Amino acid sequence: MPNAVPGPREPRLPTQLDLSEVAELRHDAAVKEAGLADVSLVDQRAKGVAFETVRLSNVDLSGSQLEDLRMTDAALLRCNLANVQARRASITRVAVEGSRMTGISAPEARLGDLTLRDCRIDLASFGFSRLERVTFEDCLLQQTDFLEAQLDAVRFHRCDLARADFRGARLKACGFRRCNLTGLEGVGSLRGAAMEWPNIVEMAGVWAAALGIEILDPD
Repeated sequence: MPNAVPGPREPRLPTQLDLSEVAELRHDAAVKEAGLADVSLVDQRAKGVAFETVRLSNVDLSGSQLEDLRMTDAALLRCNLANVQARRASITRVAVEGSRMTGISAPEARLGDLTLRDCRIDLASFGFSRLERVTFEDCLLQQTDFLEAQLDAVRFHRCDLARADFRGARLKACGFRRCNLTGLEGVGSLRGAAMEWPNIVEMAGVWAAALGIEILDPD
C-alpha cells in the first residue's frame, strides 16, 4: 500500500529568483517571487504573513509568532524555525531541507504537499492539524505530537519518532519505513497505517499492551 501513496507535489519555482532584503515582517505582509538568504528575522510578531514563490536560505525565523501564516511554492534550505508559533498555518507545495524546527508549534494547520528532509523537528506540535501528502525523510521527531491530527498519505522514512504522540490521531494511507518508534504513545491510533515487518515485530509488546493482552511467563 505505501508504494501506491502519492508523494508531495514539488514547489512551482522558477530557475532563478532575485534576492530581496526584508528587515521585518508586518501583519498581512506578502513576500512574493523573491529569494532571501542569510537573513535574521528572529522573534517576529505578525499575523497573516504570506510567502509565495520564494527561496529561503539560512533564514532565521526562530521564536517568531506567525499566526495564520501562508506559504505556497517555497523552498527552505538550512533555515532556523525553532520555537516558531504558527497557529492555523496554511502550507502548500513546500520543501524544507536541513533546517532546525525544534519546538515549532503549528496547531490547527493545513499542511499539504510538504516535504521535510534531514530536519530536526523534535518537541514540535501539530495538534488538531490536517496533513495531506506530507513526507518526513531522515527527520528527528522525538517527542513530537500529532494529537487529534488527521494524516492522509503521510510518509515517515528513516525518522526517529521516539516518544512521539499520536493519541487521537486519524491516519489514512500512511506509511512508516525504517523508523525508530521506541516509546510511541497512542499506538491504537495507528489504524490505517502500514509499516515494515521488523518494526511490527519490534513493537509486539506495545501492540499487546494496547490490546490489553497479558504476557504469560513460560512454563
